[in-house]
Amino acid sequence: MAVIGMGDIKKGVRLEISSVPYRVVEFQHVKPGKGAAFVRMKVKSFINGKVIDKTVHAGDKFEVPVLEYATMQYLYDDGEMLQFMDTTSFEQIGLEYDQCEEAMKWLIDETQVQIIFYKSKAISVEVPSVMELSITQTPPNFKGDTSSGSKKPATLESGVVIQVPYHVLEGDKIRVNTVDSEYIEKVK
Repeated sequence: MAVIGMGDIKKGVRLEISSVPYRVVEFQHVKPGKGAAFVRMKVKSFINGKVIDKTVHAGDKFEVPVLEYATMQYLYDDGEMLQFMDTTSFEQIGLEYDQCEEAMKWLIDETQVQIIFYKSKAISVEVPSVMELSITQTPPNFKGDTSSGSKKPATLESGVVIQVPYHVLEGDKIRVNTVDSEYIEKVK
């Protein structure tokens, strides 16, 4: 099994702490004037979504969790869980809300997602980093709203509100970076 040391820690790196898979969400390399360097990091559990603080010193090593990915389609929210279907075998699985916390705001019917499995158990979901979504609500344009860099709020079909340029109108389809919740471009 692969091993991660202090120098390998970056945002997004996956590591195993006490047999639980985590993802690094924030890190800071610290070089104090006295003593050895260390890394302060915040890691988020794939199992329950909890974020913990961890300090890593030069000799500390972590194993890389063996995660498996399966492309599935989002079906619906049954009130307790989000339901997904494997498009080849038509097998359905449900994930609890805390397992889907970050992805939930981007899900619309039939979205293709990556379900993450750890030891053959579904533990989390990842949406594509770029999605095409329609704008359901945004203020109309006014004469003079042409200054470069100006933005206005827009509500997407998934319910997320992002900032978009003034030329984008209600009903337009746009590409969105789901990692940073940012407008990329208008779809032609």
